[in-house]
Amino acid sequence: MNVLDDLESIKKIDMSGMFDLILNFDSQCEEAVSAAQSCDIPVDEYSQIEKIIVIGMGGSAIGGDILSKLLVNEIKVPVFVNRNYHLPNFADKKTLIFATSYSGNTEETLSSYNDARARGCRIICVTGGGELAKNAESDMFSLIKIPGGQPPRSALGYMFLPVLIVMQNLGLTTIKMEDITETMSILKRFKTVWGNESSDSNLAKKLAKILYNKFPLIYSVDGCLGPVALRWKTQLNENSKILAYNNVFPELDHNEIVGWEGLDNLTKNMSVIILRDKDDFERNSKRIAITSSIIKDKPSEITEVWTQGNSVLARMFSLIYLGDFVSFYLAILYGVDPTPVERIETLKKKLVE
Repeated sequence: MNVLDDLESIKKIDMSGMFDLILNFDSQCEEAVSAAQSCDIPVDEYSQIEKIIVIGMGGSAIGGDILSKLLVNEIKVPVFVNRNYHLPNFADKKTLIFATSYSGNTEETLSSYNDARARGCRIICVTGGGELAKNAESDMFSLIKIPGGQPPRSALGYMFLPVLIVMQNLGLTTIKMEDITETMSILKRFKTVWGNESSDSNLAKKLAKILYNKFPLIYSVDGCLGPVALRWKTQLNENSKILAYNNVFPELDHNEIVGWEGLDNLTKNMSVIILRDKDDFERNSKRIAITSSIIKDKPSEITEVWTQGNSVLARMFSLIYLGDFVSFYLAILYGVDPTPVERIETLKKKLVE
């Protein structure tokens, strides 16, 4: 029997339970919405906001990337993502800071939090606990407390949706609850399809087999799917324990397309996944077609994968969810437990020494 269709074999490899975390992502998102709606945010204090910065790292920061692309065509306040120890110089009293750390102990985020507090920024913290929660409570900043105890990369719903809900409440976005409801429906539908169906009809399992023993390159248009491609890359890193790479159109047509000319012995072991959306700008769609025709003889294969749903939010999360399943199934094919990230833990220990 195919290992991907044998639940008992999967459980023997997935000893830490990543599969259940992925399957229950829809429930996590529902909890995240409830947590955000129950938090009392003093709306009047944020009326003069001119900039928004989401601070975080890894699985906590990707929500900021999604937010910035989701809102780019509607919000008049710029949204930045800060993955560093310090804030950019433009952060000031008219800057809204979302301090996001699932563990609450991410040292870069705590450092940026202190920076934001010193500059008089408006701060809202989203965390599962740790030092960040303690600081928010002692400094009397708004705190959205979310359930802890799982890997940050599996907690995207907890880290992203509260920020979106707060921005709704502050009148900073016109994204409607209907869009969130549709997103939940998409997740519920595909948890059954990608979580239970056999390899013959399961797109996630098919893609995992395509990527097996290959170097994945995840391409998309530089729009709503840009952060989704990044999410695929990082999930392949952490869950599948492999190197992966992402890039975007049209930029890659101004440099990377030339790089496909050489190193045939390497490129033949690469597999290109192109994430597609119905709203891809027509010139970019033409670029994708031409680029694919130019490089078609170089990688082992080029596969296009399309979003599902109506709203931009639902379409983004349809491919985010697919990527989570693909990275999980690829880990199973490699025979590695998706959850442990030993090298990250080793790095953290050495930084403390």
